[in-house]
Amino acid sequence: MHLLSEEKNLPQKISEDIIALILEENLQPGDKLSNETILSERLNAGRSSVRKAMKLLASRNIVTIRQGSGTYIASSPGMVEDPLGFTFIGDKQKLINDLLEVRFLLEPSIAAMAATHADKKDIKKITALCDEVEELLRNHEDHTQKDIEFHTAIALSSKNVVVPRLVPVINSSIPLFVETTGGALQEETIETHREIADAIAAHEPLRAQDAMYLHLVYNRKRIQMIKKGDLI
Repeated sequence: MHLLSEEKNLPQKISEDIIALILEENLQPGDKLSNETILSERLNAGRSSVRKAMKLLASRNIVTIRQGSGTYIASSPGMVEDPLGFTFIGDKQKLINDLLEVRFLLEPSIAAMAATHADKKDIKKITALCDEVEELLRNHEDHTQKDIEFHTAIALSSKNVVVPRLVPVINSSIPLFVETTGGALQEETIETHREIADAIAAHEPLRAQDAMYLHLVYNRKRIQMIKKGDLI
């Protein structure tokens, strides 16, 4: 019985050894891992145990296994697609309102942190995404993905290791907001996104915080109007 439980825990132990290896070699998202044979030798483990360990890591979204190509570090290691289980919240209107409350708590401060810590590369990326969102909005094209990338770039430029892991909370709300508001916040989105980007570029935390707050106020007002039935 004891032997069986040890056997069962072996892939778990090997998966932890592989994580240690990933950290040791400073592998980044998208990097390829050594093949099964090399890993077996390095970890002094059987190939079937390594294979099981890889499946465990894939289920935790730490690695991505591509048939015929190899195993790679996942794009957001350890982050599952819906970490907070929003899929299972039936009342989407309540979810939108509650997500907005959380965005008010997080995003103005994140924008201020970004204005303090963003480097030239971060600023270039935020400004470019701001331009892309504006262009898509003016052409009446779907801007949701680029909007998500804009907020993600701001979170990453905060240089806080926890903040980008909170981004899925924000990201999952953006498609819901766009869908609810019918993309009607075109001018307000363009104006506030530009002000956020300019404030970060100028390293003005308070201005960035205010601009993000205003961006969320526009979203809230629009959602409240829809809720009251003032808008169709």
